[in-house]
Amino acid sequence: MTAASQRSTDLVPLSERLMYLRVLRAVLAATTVLDAALLPHLLRQSFVFVSCTALGYVVVSLGLEGLWRLLQRRGLWLFGTLLMIDGVYLAGATYLCGGSTSPVRYLVLVYLAAITLLGSYRSGVKVALWQSLIQLVVFYAQKSGALDRLGDATATDTEWYRLVAFIFALWALVLTTASLAAVNERELRRRRFELEQLAQMGRDLEDANDPLSAGDVLLEALTDTFGFRRMALFEVVEDAPPRMLTARGLLDAVVADFSLGENSVLQVANDQRQTLLVGQIDESVDPWLAAIMPDARNLAIVPLVADGVVGVLVAETGERAGARIERRVIATTERYAGHAALAIRNANLLARVQQMAVTDGLTQLANRRAFDRSLDRELSRAARTDGRLSVVLLDIDHFKLLNDNHGHVVGDAVLKQIAHALQLCGREYDTIARYGGEEFAAVLPGCSSGLALQVAERLRLAVQDAATDVKVTASCGVATYPYDGIDVAGLLSAADRALYTSKRAGRNQVRSAEQARTAEITAAG
Repeated sequence: MTAASQRSTDLVPLSERLMYLRVLRAVLAATTVLDAALLPHLLRQSFVFVSCTALGYVVVSLGLEGLWRLLQRRGLWLFGTLLMIDGVYLAGATYLCGGSTSPVRYLVLVYLAAITLLGSYRSGVKVALWQSLIQLVVFYAQKSGALDRLGDATATDTEWYRLVAFIFALWALVLTTASLAAVNERELRRRRFELEQLAQMGRDLEDANDPLSAGDVLLEALTDTFGFRRMALFEVVEDAPPRMLTARGLLDAVVADFSLGENSVLQVANDQRQTLLVGQIDESVDPWLAAIMPDARNLAIVPLVADGVVGVLVAETGERAGARIERRVIATTERYAGHAALAIRNANLLARVQQMAVTDGLTQLANRRAFDRSLDRELSRAARTDGRLSVVLLDIDHFKLLNDNHGHVVGDAVLKQIAHALQLCGREYDTIARYGGEEFAAVLPGCSSGLALQVAERLRLAVQDAATDVKVTASCGVATYPYDGIDVAGLLSAADRALYTSKRAGRNQVRSAEQARTAEITAAG
């Protein structure tokens, strides 16, 4: 949106302003006629003359407004012309209805207040200046006798003092009205800006797919809206130190202990689920928070609540020491925090669902789907870089017999215990998964055949030595890219043949695909 279009949306349309001014002009004309009818002794011309003047004023105003519409609202100069005609009419009506003693003069004040409110500060000042000039012109014309034909032209010193007092009142009204209108306008613009920022934050949160991104969006919005100096967003977990998601303007201090004290502001805000306003951080209660936000004053501790508390925001408002934080600022910050809380909760739920989609429910290892994705990804990388990749298939020996003798509950417990033991054996970048039933598998990136045999032997021993409810052993088969297969199906087929070779050799052994081929050739011979 351009600056011009932005300004245009901030203002009431000119057509709507003209509608209000049309009603105002009708009221001015009607009031003048009513005053002439009720106070005929003050008139300097006949009632008919005053009525015809008022009618002519209304007709001319409507005519100019109609011309403005014919020009498709491009003739803004007509708006200024109408304001000048208003000034001439009000000054003339005041003179005809008794001058400084006429109640019609107060219509000038009503008109100026309306113009200042409907227009702007500058419009009000310009019209006040025009009205002052017209009033002075009428006074001096009256004093010089130029208005003899319109009635008594006597202009006394008293008349002059009344005029001066009236002009002072006129300017006092305009300046006061303009100042109050400016305050209201600033408040409306500020609220509109905050709503626009909230809407923009909502759009940005739609693209935030993790808690860190959602937290960054929240802090960025608060910085743009309120200019907070320092902020930090924490995740408070029961029986664990808080975890900082994101921050702005904090000191990079060395902190040894992030634990929360009994009356920590983070813990209190988390437990009570309501905003705390803190003058300064108590170093005896929150020493590490005071270390990363030294000399912080006037802080708002805002919990991010969405069903539960998903985080706690600590924001230094920037107010001077001892000053009160505006309730409007706190309410808006809470509104922003509420939207961010929903985004963070949804991001956590999404991450949990995604994790569940690739995690085996029983063993908490990667599931078959995650294994297939990892193998496909690593195979593509090995093909691009001319690297090596090995696959290990591991099967628990005689597991059906274990289930038959001890039951499936014990069998499930053994699988979980074995999974834990296997997880401890893998490298950080290996993928160890439950392949299906009692079978496990591992993707070993950058692993040659010889090294893969060593890893497989380590996995076999981990099963053998695991603290399971029932002692079990495992057989392993190993295949390596590109010697044993150049695609997923080829590698898995080779590893599977190697696995069954180890079983036929007496179980609790490791065999490679090359050893399986040698055994097959020997058996065939």
